[in-house]
Amino acid sequence: MTAGGVTTHAGAWIRQNLFRNARDSILTVVFGALLAFLTYRALSFVLGEDWEIQRQNMRNSLVGPEISGTDLWAPVIGIWLIAAAVGVMIGALDRSQHADQPGAILDPLRPAHWRQIAYRTVARLWPVFALVVFILLLTGSTTGLLVTLAAMALAFLGRAAGVRLPLGSVRWAALATALAPIVAVLIIRFGFGIDWNDWGGFLLVAFAGAAGIALSFPLGIFLALGRRSKLPVMKGLSVAYIEFFRGVPLVVLLLIGSLVIGLFLPRSLIPSEPIRAVIIFTLFTAAYFAEVVRGGLQSLPEGQEEAAKALGLPAWRITSFIVLPQALRNVIPAIVGQSISLWKDTSLMFIIGLAEPLRLASAFTRQPEFRGQGLITLTLFFAGLIYWIVSFTMSRESQRLERKLGVGQR
Repeated sequence: MTAGGVTTHAGAWIRQNLFRNARDSILTVVFGALLAFLTYRALSFVLGEDWEIQRQNMRNSLVGPEISGTDLWAPVIGIWLIAAAVGVMIGALDRSQHADQPGAILDPLRPAHWRQIAYRTVARLWPVFALVVFILLLTGSTTGLLVTLAAMALAFLGRAAGVRLPLGSVRWAALATALAPIVAVLIIRFGFGIDWNDWGGFLLVAFAGAAGIALSFPLGIFLALGRRSKLPVMKGLSVAYIEFFRGVPLVVLLLIGSLVIGLFLPRSLIPSEPIRAVIIFTLFTAAYFAEVVRGGLQSLPEGQEEAAKALGLPAWRITSFIVLPQALRNVIPAIVGQSISLWKDTSLMFIIGLAEPLRLASAFTRQPEFRGQGLITLTLFFAGLIYWIVSFTMSRESQRLERKLGVGQR
Protein backbone atom coordinates (compact mmCIF):
# COMPACT_ATOMS: atom_id res chain seq x y z
CA MET A 1 0.00 0.00 0.00
CA THR A 2 1.32 3.48 -0.85
CA ALA A 3 2.04 6.17 1.70
CA GLY A 4 -1.08 8.04 0.62
CA GLY A 5 -3.15 4.89 1.00
CA VAL A 6 -1.81 4.35 4.50
CA THR A 7 -2.65 7.94 5.45
CA THR A 8 -6.18 7.59 4.08
CA HIS A 9 -6.71 4.34 5.93
CA ALA A 10 -5.40 5.86 9.19
CA GLY A 11 -7.67 8.88 8.80
CA ALA A 12 -10.70 6.66 8.20
CA TRP A 13 -9.86 4.58 11.27
CA ILE A 14 -9.53 7.71 13.42
CA ARG A 15 -12.87 9.09 12.22
CA GLN A 16 -14.63 5.76 12.73
CA ASN A 17 -13.23 4.91 16.16
CA LEU A 18 -12.45 8.27 17.80
CA PHE A 19 -14.65 10.95 16.23
CA ARG A 20 -17.69 9.04 15.03
CA ASN A 21 -20.16 11.38 16.75
CA ALA A 22 -20.24 14.31 19.18
CA ARG A 23 -20.07 12.13 22.30
CA ASP A 24 -17.11 10.13 21.01
CA SER A 25 -15.34 13.33 19.98
CA ILE A 26 -15.76 14.87 23.45
CA LEU A 27 -14.53 11.70 25.17
CA THR A 28 -11.56 11.47 22.80
CA VAL A 29 -10.54 15.07 23.48
CA VAL A 30 -10.99 14.79 27.26
CA PHE A 31 -9.17 11.49 27.70
CA GLY A 32 -6.56 12.47 25.11
CA ALA A 33 -5.76 15.58 27.13
CA LEU A 34 -5.65 13.52 30.34
CA LEU A 35 -3.32 11.00 28.71
CA ALA A 36 -1.08 13.76 27.42
CA PHE A 37 -0.90 15.32 30.90
CA LEU A 38 -0.07 11.99 32.57
CA THR A 39 2.55 11.27 29.92
CA TYR A 40 4.10 14.69 30.47
CA ARG A 41 4.21 14.19 34.24
CA ALA A 42 5.71 10.72 33.87
CA LEU A 43 8.42 11.95 31.50
CA SER A 44 9.10 14.91 33.79
CA PHE A 45 9.57 12.51 36.69
CA VAL A 46 11.83 10.12 34.79
CA LEU A 47 13.92 12.78 33.04
CA GLY A 48 13.90 15.43 35.74
CA GLU A 49 14.97 13.41 38.78
CA ASP A 50 18.52 12.75 39.91
CA TRP A 51 18.93 8.98 39.64
CA GLU A 52 22.31 8.86 41.36
CA ILE A 53 21.02 6.56 44.11
CA GLN A 54 19.84 3.99 41.58
CA ARG A 55 22.93 4.45 39.41
CA GLN A 56 25.24 3.58 42.30
CA ASN A 57 23.09 0.64 43.39
CA MET A 58 22.19 -0.85 40.02
CA ARG A 59 24.28 -3.98 40.55
CA ASN A 60 22.71 -4.51 43.98
CA SER A 61 19.21 -4.15 42.51
CA LEU A 62 19.88 -6.71 39.78
CA VAL A 63 21.91 -9.44 41.53
CA GLY A 64 22.12 -8.46 45.19
CA PRO A 65 24.91 -6.97 47.30
CA GLU A 66 26.77 -10.25 47.85
CA ILE A 67 27.66 -11.00 44.22
CA SER A 68 30.58 -8.96 42.92
CA GLY A 69 33.87 -9.22 41.05
CA THR A 70 34.29 -12.19 38.74
CA ASP A 71 31.12 -13.77 40.17
CA LEU A 72 29.13 -11.23 38.14
CA TRP A 73 29.94 -13.27 35.05
CA ALA A 74 27.79 -16.12 36.38
CA PRO A 75 24.40 -14.44 35.70
CA VAL A 76 25.80 -13.00 32.46
CA ILE A 77 26.66 -16.47 31.16
CA GLY A 78 23.20 -17.64 32.22
CA ILE A 79 21.56 -14.81 30.24
CA TRP A 80 23.63 -15.64 27.16
CA LEU A 81 22.71 -19.32 27.40
CA ILE A 82 18.99 -18.58 27.71
CA ALA A 83 19.11 -16.05 24.84
CA ALA A 84 20.75 -18.58 22.51
CA ALA A 85 18.28 -21.34 23.47
CA VAL A 86 15.26 -19.07 22.95
CA GLY A 87 16.63 -18.06 19.55
CA VAL A 88 16.99 -21.70 18.49
CA MET A 89 13.43 -22.48 19.58
CA ILE A 90 12.00 -19.50 17.69
CA GLY A 91 13.88 -20.56 14.58
CA ALA A 92 12.66 -24.15 14.87
CA LEU A 93 9.07 -22.92 15.31
CA ASP A 94 9.36 -20.71 12.21
CA ARG A 95 10.68 -23.61 10.17
CA SER A 96 7.88 -25.89 11.34
CA GLN A 97 5.13 -23.32 10.69
CA HIS A 98 6.40 -22.50 7.18
CA ALA A 99 7.41 -26.00 6.13
CA ASP A 100 5.00 -25.85 3.16
CA GLN A 101 6.14 -22.35 2.16
CA PRO A 102 9.82 -22.51 1.23
CA GLY A 103 9.96 -18.79 0.48
CA ALA A 104 8.42 -17.75 3.80
CA ILE A 105 11.70 -18.19 5.68
CA LEU A 106 14.22 -15.77 4.25
CA ASP A 107 17.90 -16.48 3.94
CA PRO A 108 19.43 -15.60 7.35
CA LEU A 109 22.30 -13.87 5.55
CA ARG A 110 20.06 -11.31 3.82
CA PRO A 111 19.75 -7.90 5.54
CA ALA A 112 16.00 -7.79 4.83
CA HIS A 113 15.60 -10.95 6.88
CA TRP A 114 17.33 -9.44 9.90
CA ARG A 115 15.31 -6.23 9.63
CA GLN A 116 12.08 -8.23 9.57
CA ILE A 117 13.04 -10.33 12.60
CA ALA A 118 14.31 -7.29 14.50
CA TYR A 119 11.04 -5.40 13.85
CA ARG A 120 8.90 -8.32 15.02
CA THR A 121 11.03 -8.83 18.13
CA VAL A 122 10.96 -5.17 19.16
CA ALA A 123 7.20 -4.95 18.48
CA ARG A 124 6.58 -7.86 20.86
CA LEU A 125 9.15 -7.09 23.57
CA TRP A 126 9.41 -3.30 23.45
CA PRO A 127 8.95 -2.89 27.25
CA VAL A 128 11.93 -5.17 27.88
CA PHE A 129 14.10 -3.29 25.38
CA ALA A 130 12.99 0.04 26.86
CA LEU A 131 14.06 -1.16 30.32
CA VAL A 132 17.44 -2.33 29.02
CA VAL A 133 18.02 1.02 27.30
CA PHE A 134 16.99 2.86 30.49
CA ILE A 135 19.46 0.85 32.57
CA LEU A 136 22.28 1.34 30.08
CA LEU A 137 21.67 5.10 29.88
CA LEU A 138 21.44 5.31 33.65
CA THR A 139 24.68 3.48 34.32
CA GLY A 140 26.63 4.43 31.21
CA SER A 141 28.33 1.03 31.43
CA THR A 142 30.30 -0.05 28.38
CA THR A 143 30.49 -3.58 29.78
CA GLY A 144 26.70 -3.67 30.17
CA LEU A 145 26.26 -2.52 26.59
CA LEU A 146 28.61 -5.24 25.31
CA VAL A 147 26.83 -7.89 27.38
CA THR A 148 23.46 -6.78 25.96
CA LEU A 149 24.70 -6.74 22.37
CA ALA A 150 26.25 -10.19 22.85
CA ALA A 151 22.93 -11.55 24.18
CA MET A 152 21.05 -10.12 21.17
CA ALA A 153 23.65 -11.52 18.78
CA LEU A 154 23.39 -14.98 20.36
CA ALA A 155 19.59 -14.87 20.10
CA PHE A 156 19.71 -13.96 16.40
CA LEU A 157 22.42 -16.54 15.67
CA GLY A 158 20.38 -19.14 17.54
CA ARG A 159 17.35 -18.28 15.46
CA ALA A 160 19.42 -18.57 12.27
CA ALA A 161 20.56 -22.02 13.41
CA GLY A 162 17.01 -23.00 14.39
CA VAL A 163 15.57 -22.41 10.91
CA ARG A 164 18.11 -24.88 9.55
CA LEU A 165 17.18 -27.69 11.92
CA PRO A 166 15.36 -30.72 10.45
CA LEU A 167 11.58 -30.72 10.55
CA GLY A 168 10.27 -32.23 13.75
CA SER A 169 12.97 -30.62 15.90
CA VAL A 170 10.55 -28.27 17.67
CA ARG A 171 10.13 -30.56 20.66
CA TRP A 172 13.86 -30.92 21.12
CA ALA A 173 14.33 -27.16 20.76
CA ALA A 174 11.57 -26.55 23.32
CA LEU A 175 13.19 -29.04 25.69
CA ALA A 176 16.55 -27.29 25.29
CA THR A 177 14.89 -23.93 26.03
CA ALA A 178 13.23 -25.36 29.14
CA LEU A 179 16.55 -26.80 30.32
CA ALA A 180 18.52 -23.59 29.64
CA PRO A 181 17.35 -21.78 32.83
CA ILE A 182 18.10 -24.91 34.86
CA VAL A 183 21.62 -25.05 33.43
CA ALA A 184 22.01 -21.33 34.10
CA VAL A 185 21.05 -21.84 37.75
CA LEU A 186 23.50 -24.72 38.05
CA ILE A 187 26.27 -22.57 36.56
CA ILE A 188 25.60 -19.79 39.06
CA ARG A 189 25.22 -22.07 42.07
CA PHE A 190 27.81 -24.78 41.42
CA GLY A 191 29.94 -23.54 38.52
CA PHE A 192 30.82 -20.29 40.32
CA GLY A 193 30.05 -21.59 43.80
CA ILE A 194 27.65 -18.75 44.73
CA ASP A 195 25.70 -19.84 47.81
CA TRP A 196 21.90 -19.68 47.68
CA ASN A 197 21.82 -17.18 50.55
CA ASP A 198 24.00 -14.78 48.54
CA TRP A 199 21.42 -14.47 45.76
CA GLY A 200 19.53 -11.20 45.78
CA GLY A 201 17.76 -8.54 43.77
CA PHE A 202 15.93 -9.49 40.61
CA LEU A 203 18.16 -12.50 40.14
CA LEU A 204 16.59 -13.96 43.28
CA VAL A 205 12.98 -13.17 42.40
CA ALA A 206 13.45 -14.35 38.80
CA PHE A 207 14.73 -17.68 40.12
CA ALA A 208 11.96 -17.98 42.74
CA GLY A 209 9.22 -16.98 40.29
CA ALA A 210 10.36 -19.22 37.43
CA ALA A 211 11.01 -22.20 39.70
CA GLY A 212 7.70 -21.72 41.50
CA ILE A 213 5.72 -21.62 38.25
CA ALA A 214 7.58 -24.56 36.70
CA LEU A 215 7.08 -26.76 39.77
CA SER A 216 3.59 -25.73 40.88
CA PHE A 217 1.92 -26.12 37.48
CA PRO A 218 2.42 -29.90 37.09
CA LEU A 219 1.61 -30.36 40.78
CA GLY A 220 -1.61 -28.38 40.26
CA ILE A 221 -2.57 -30.61 37.32
CA PHE A 222 -1.99 -33.70 39.46
CA LEU A 223 -4.13 -32.25 42.26
CA ALA A 224 -6.93 -31.30 39.84
CA LEU A 225 -7.01 -34.83 38.47
CA GLY A 226 -6.86 -36.21 42.01
CA ARG A 227 -9.83 -34.09 43.05
CA ARG A 228 -11.86 -35.55 40.18
CA SER A 229 -10.68 -39.09 40.89
CA LYS A 230 -13.16 -41.78 41.81
CA LEU A 231 -10.76 -43.16 44.42
CA PRO A 232 -11.97 -41.81 47.80
CA VAL A 233 -8.48 -41.62 49.33
CA MET A 234 -6.97 -39.77 46.37
CA LYS A 235 -9.91 -37.39 46.17
CA GLY A 236 -9.94 -36.74 49.92
CA LEU A 237 -6.22 -35.99 50.10
CA SER A 238 -6.40 -33.68 47.09
CA VAL A 239 -9.37 -31.77 48.49
CA ALA A 240 -7.70 -31.44 51.90
CA TYR A 241 -4.48 -30.14 50.34
CA ILE A 242 -6.24 -27.63 48.09
CA GLU A 243 -8.53 -26.27 50.78
CA PHE A 244 -5.72 -25.97 53.32
CA PHE A 245 -3.31 -24.02 51.11
CA ARG A 246 -6.07 -21.86 49.67
CA GLY A 247 -7.25 -21.00 53.16
CA VAL A 248 -3.90 -19.99 54.71
CA PRO A 249 -2.28 -16.64 53.80
CA LEU A 250 0.96 -16.88 51.87
CA VAL A 251 2.70 -14.66 54.44
CA VAL A 252 1.92 -17.18 57.19
CA LEU A 253 3.24 -20.04 55.06
CA LEU A 254 6.47 -18.16 54.35
CA LEU A 255 7.01 -17.57 58.05
CA ILE A 256 6.29 -21.23 58.77
CA GLY A 257 8.76 -22.26 56.11
CA SER A 258 11.40 -19.92 57.53
CA LEU A 259 10.94 -20.57 61.26
CA VAL A 260 9.28 -23.93 61.76
CA ILE A 261 10.81 -26.31 59.18
CA GLY A 262 14.12 -26.25 61.05
CA LEU A 263 12.43 -27.69 64.14
CA PHE A 264 11.52 -30.93 62.35
CA LEU A 265 14.64 -31.61 60.26
CA PRO A 266 18.27 -32.33 61.12
CA ARG A 267 20.52 -29.33 60.61
CA SER A 268 22.24 -30.99 57.66
CA LEU A 269 18.92 -31.38 55.79
CA ILE A 270 17.54 -27.89 56.36
CA PRO A 271 17.37 -26.12 52.97
CA SER A 272 18.57 -22.55 52.56
CA GLU A 273 16.13 -19.65 52.82
CA PRO A 274 15.62 -19.15 49.04
CA ILE A 275 14.93 -22.85 48.55
CA ARG A 276 12.44 -22.82 51.41
CA ALA A 277 10.72 -19.84 49.80
CA VAL A 278 10.51 -21.69 46.46
CA ILE A 279 9.01 -24.72 48.22
CA ILE A 280 6.33 -22.55 49.86
CA PHE A 281 5.54 -20.73 46.60
CA THR A 282 5.21 -24.08 44.85
CA LEU A 283 2.91 -25.65 47.45
CA PHE A 284 0.76 -22.52 47.71
CA THR A 285 0.36 -21.80 43.99
CA ALA A 286 -0.25 -25.46 43.11
CA ALA A 287 -3.54 -25.30 45.03
CA TYR A 288 -4.72 -22.38 42.91
CA PHE A 289 -3.51 -23.97 39.69
CA ALA A 290 -5.47 -27.08 40.67
CA GLU A 291 -8.72 -25.12 40.86
CA VAL A 292 -7.97 -23.37 37.57
CA VAL A 293 -7.33 -26.69 35.81
CA ARG A 294 -10.40 -28.24 37.44
CA GLY A 295 -12.48 -25.43 35.95
CA GLY A 296 -11.03 -26.25 32.54
CA LEU A 297 -11.81 -29.94 32.97
CA GLN A 298 -15.41 -29.18 33.93
CA SER A 299 -15.84 -26.97 30.85
CA LEU A 300 -15.47 -29.93 28.49
CA PRO A 301 -18.56 -31.82 27.34
CA GLU A 302 -18.77 -35.36 28.69
CA GLY A 303 -19.42 -36.74 25.23
CA GLN A 304 -15.78 -36.48 24.20
CA GLU A 305 -14.54 -38.66 27.04
CA GLU A 306 -17.35 -41.13 26.46
CA ALA A 307 -16.53 -41.34 22.75
CA ALA A 308 -12.88 -42.00 23.55
CA LYS A 309 -13.84 -44.78 25.95
CA ALA A 310 -16.09 -46.28 23.27
CA LEU A 311 -13.07 -46.44 20.97
CA GLY A 312 -11.23 -48.47 23.58
CA LEU A 313 -8.62 -45.89 24.55
CA PRO A 314 -7.07 -46.37 27.99
CA ALA A 315 -7.77 -43.77 30.66
CA TRP A 316 -4.26 -42.29 30.64
CA ARG A 317 -4.40 -41.70 26.89
CA ILE A 318 -7.82 -40.08 27.15
CA THR A 319 -6.54 -37.73 29.86
CA SER A 320 -3.19 -36.95 28.22
CA PHE A 321 -4.24 -36.51 24.60
CA ILE A 322 -7.91 -35.52 24.65
CA VAL A 323 -9.04 -34.05 27.97
CA LEU A 324 -6.04 -32.12 29.30
CA PRO A 325 -5.01 -30.32 26.09
CA GLN A 326 -8.51 -28.91 25.61
CA ALA A 327 -8.94 -28.08 29.30
CA LEU A 328 -5.64 -26.21 29.49
CA ARG A 329 -6.41 -24.35 26.27
CA ASN A 330 -9.69 -23.11 27.75
CA VAL A 331 -8.06 -21.70 30.89
CA ILE A 332 -4.93 -20.08 29.44
CA PRO A 333 -5.95 -16.61 30.73
CA ALA A 334 -6.44 -17.93 34.26
CA ILE A 335 -3.16 -19.88 34.16
CA VAL A 336 -1.20 -16.83 33.07
CA GLY A 337 -3.02 -14.68 35.61
CA GLN A 338 -1.99 -17.04 38.40
CA SER A 339 1.58 -17.09 37.09
CA ILE A 340 1.68 -13.28 37.17
CA SER A 341 0.31 -13.36 40.69
CA LEU A 342 3.12 -15.71 41.77
CA TRP A 343 5.70 -13.45 40.11
CA LYS A 344 4.43 -10.47 42.12
CA ASP A 345 4.18 -12.53 45.32
CA THR A 346 7.94 -13.05 45.24
CA SER A 347 8.19 -9.53 46.69
CA LEU A 348 6.95 -11.04 49.98
CA MET A 349 10.32 -12.68 50.51
CA PHE A 350 11.40 -9.57 52.39
CA ILE A 351 9.34 -10.96 55.30
CA ILE A 352 11.84 -13.78 55.82
CA GLY A 353 14.86 -11.50 55.45
CA LEU A 354 15.87 -12.21 51.85
CA ALA A 355 17.48 -9.47 49.75
CA GLU A 356 14.60 -9.07 47.30
CA PRO A 357 14.26 -5.80 45.32
CA LEU A 358 11.79 -3.97 47.57
CA ARG A 359 13.86 -4.68 50.68
CA LEU A 360 16.96 -3.45 48.88
CA ALA A 361 15.14 -0.36 47.58
CA SER A 362 14.40 0.64 51.17
CA ALA A 363 17.97 -0.15 52.28
CA PHE A 364 19.51 2.09 49.61
CA THR A 365 17.94 5.19 51.16
CA ARG A 366 19.70 4.44 54.48
CA GLN A 367 23.16 4.64 52.95
CA PRO A 368 25.16 7.55 54.44
CA GLU A 369 25.34 9.57 51.20
CA PHE A 370 21.56 9.32 50.61
CA ARG A 371 20.17 9.29 54.15
CA GLY A 372 17.37 11.77 54.84
CA GLN A 373 16.89 12.84 51.21
CA GLY A 374 13.52 11.14 50.69
CA LEU A 375 14.69 9.15 47.67
CA ILE A 376 12.71 5.98 48.37
CA THR A 377 10.22 6.96 45.63
CA LEU A 378 12.95 6.57 43.01
CA THR A 379 14.17 3.19 44.20
CA LEU A 380 10.64 1.83 44.60
CA PHE A 381 9.72 3.17 41.15
CA PHE A 382 12.60 1.27 39.56
CA ALA A 383 11.71 -1.97 41.38
CA GLY A 384 8.03 -1.62 40.53
CA LEU A 385 8.88 -0.85 36.90
CA ILE A 386 10.67 -4.18 36.47
CA TYR A 387 7.83 -6.08 38.15
CA TRP A 388 5.35 -4.37 35.81
CA ILE A 389 7.38 -4.99 32.65
CA VAL A 390 7.64 -8.74 33.34
CA SER A 391 3.93 -8.97 34.20
CA PHE A 392 2.92 -6.93 31.13
CA THR A 393 5.10 -9.04 28.83
CA MET A 394 3.62 -12.27 30.21
CA SER A 395 0.11 -10.88 29.67
CA ARG A 396 0.88 -9.82 26.08
CA GLU A 397 2.35 -13.21 25.22
CA SER A 398 -0.70 -14.87 26.76
CA GLN A 399 -3.01 -12.83 24.54
CA ARG A 400 -0.92 -13.76 21.51
CA LEU A 401 -1.16 -17.45 22.40
CA GLU A 402 -4.92 -17.14 22.92
CA ARG A 403 -5.37 -15.63 19.46
CA LYS A 404 -3.20 -18.31 17.91
CA LEU A 405 -5.15 -21.14 19.58
CA GLY A 406 -8.53 -19.46 19.12
CA VAL A 407 -9.43 -19.39 22.82
CA GLY A 408 -13.04 -18.31 23.21
CA GLN A 409 -13.89 -19.24 19.63
CA ARG A 410 -15.71 -22.27 18.39
